[in-house]
Amino acid sequence: MSEPRAPIRVVLPAHLRTLARVDGEVRLDVAGQVTQGAVLDALEARYPMLRGTIRDQRSGKRRAFVRFFACQQDLSHEPPEAPLPDAVTTGAEPYLIVGAMAGG
Repeated sequence: MSEPRAPIRVVLPAHLRTLARVDGEVRLDVAGQVTQGAVLDALEARYPMLRGTIRDQRSGKRRAFVRFFACQQDLSHEPPEAPLPDAVTTGAEPYLIVGAMAGG
C-alpha cells in the first residue's frame, strides 16, 4: 500500500486568487501521476470559476499570457502529460502559474 502523497502546492497570480477567492497558495490532492494537466484539472474542478482563464476550454492549450514554472524551470512549453518534478509532487516546491507581461 502506498503512502498518501502530500498535497500539491499551487501559486496563482493575484487576479486569479481574487477570482477564486483564495489567499496565498492553493493545496490540491491530485490522483495518479502528477502532471501539469492533472494539476490544472484538479484546480479547475475545485475552483470552476477558473475554467477558461488558464487554458482554453476547447483546445486545452495554455493561454498566451500564462506561464508555468516549477523548481526555477519554465514548464510552459512542456506537454500537459509531462510529469512534474519530484519536489513538486512531494510538496517541497510549489507549482507556479504566472501571468506573463507584454509590452514595448
